[in-house]
Amino acid sequence: MMNKISLTLCTAALVAAGALTVYVRAQKSADAPAVPHEKHDAKGHDAKPHADCPMMRGGESGAQAGGGHEAHLAGVNARGEAAMGFSQAETAHHFLLAPDGGVILVEAKDPADAANRDRIRQHLAHVARMFAAGDFDTPMLVHARAVPGTSAMSRLKADIVYAFEETERGGRLRINAKSPEALAAVQQFLRFQIEDHRTGDPLEVR
Repeated sequence: MMNKISLTLCTAALVAAGALTVYVRAQKSADAPAVPHEKHDAKGHDAKPHADCPMMRGGESGAQAGGGHEAHLAGVNARGEAAMGFSQAETAHHFLLAPDGGVILVEAKDPADAANRDRIRQHLAHVARMFAAGDFDTPMLVHARAVPGTSAMSRLKADIVYAFEETERGGRLRINAKSPEALAAVQQFLRFQIEDHRTGDPLEVR
């Protein structure tokens, strides 16, 4: 009986993941970003989650699903765990604005948690390559919408440098913008992440 239940849950998770991928592709094809300030769609290749990512857990698809922001955040965390390959509950994200761009910092909460630490490093190194190529499918998958700033960041990829660095419990991704337009896009992206993940990080440069 337990085997049948597990098989059913896994099948449902795979169906949900497939549906979300179809949504991302449809969002791009429609050429109509959900954010009114963006003039262009984000461009890039299909999202490629890590092969060792844990199975996606159930969750609401967004705040519009009717469950309020708590349900939306639960959905973001569930999709984030599937796309990033590590526990969202056992790790901490921070998005920090800087005069020349900003930083994405992700670390395991437990200093002894080597498994999440290593998965964080793998994910951030992968994200650095994707973002540098103008591919922002992963944020779109996690947030189930076109993410503010990513359209311009994709278009201006030559003006933005991404540098991955390891930290003691995970890693950081430094983002350096080389033009005012690229800087505005990067900081718009980071502010959205702060608000949607509810990290409590400052919304202005400090």
